[in-house]
Amino acid sequence: MGAQLAPIPAMMAAADATERLRVGSFVFANDYRNPVMLAKEIATMDVLSGGRVELGIGAGWNTGDYRELGIVYDPPAVRVARFEEATRLVDRLLREEVVDHAGTYYQIKGARILPRPVQKPRPPFMIGGGGMRVLRFAARVADIVSFAPNIGAHGRPKLASLSERSLGERVAMFRSAAGARADAIDLNIWLLDAGVSDRSRSFARAAATIAKRGANAVARMPFVLYGSRSSLRALLRERRERLGINYISIPGQAMDEFAPVVQELRGT
Repeated sequence: MGAQLAPIPAMMAAADATERLRVGSFVFANDYRNPVMLAKEIATMDVLSGGRVELGIGAGWNTGDYRELGIVYDPPAVRVARFEEATRLVDRLLREEVVDHAGTYYQIKGARILPRPVQKPRPPFMIGGGGMRVLRFAARVADIVSFAPNIGAHGRPKLASLSERSLGERVAMFRSAAGARADAIDLNIWLLDAGVSDRSRSFARAAATIAKRGANAVARMPFVLYGSRSSLRALLRERRERLGINYISIPGQAMDEFAPVVQELRGT
């Protein structure tokens, strides 16, 4: 399950320590939680935070997690179909007072989520994924879509999906599928690694960031982000104007380095 904090207590701790910060999951793997209990937890956190929760949800991809949990790692088509049914079910549970559902993977009767969430009609949904089927589904139901590398049947990223061209093609497809909804949806990109060369805490990290930046200039992978503060500001503005990406997920080890970049981009 990795060394990261468990999402629900971490989200609630962050919400409790702040007044305006929005908190969210990146992302809940659908197969790890019952959708009724997930809806209950999201609604409760939304109430306790005063309406500052975002629900990020995906189909699940990490084979190691499935092995540790003792869950069968089904083929992609099965996992995605189950994820789509669960997401629609959570959507109903957060919108409707009482929900009955008889589907392929879930059957519930008279489910009520109390207390009701503060945000109406429900907290925003972030749907993350790299495959075309998930992105088309996100185009219909998500408030935020997160573009990630496409994961193969064995839980490893497909190299072709890491390219700038592939990201551009998927953004275009997503916008076409979203139609009139497209401009109202935030576009997120999930970064594998990031660094600011003139903000690093040590010479070694700054040198490593510069080296990575040079390598990435050749590879042109949009899922990593390296550079100086000024070059990063320019790159993020260009990516927003060209692709509409306005929501960047920075790895934890780079958050302090990126704080000045965020501050400088606010309101631009």
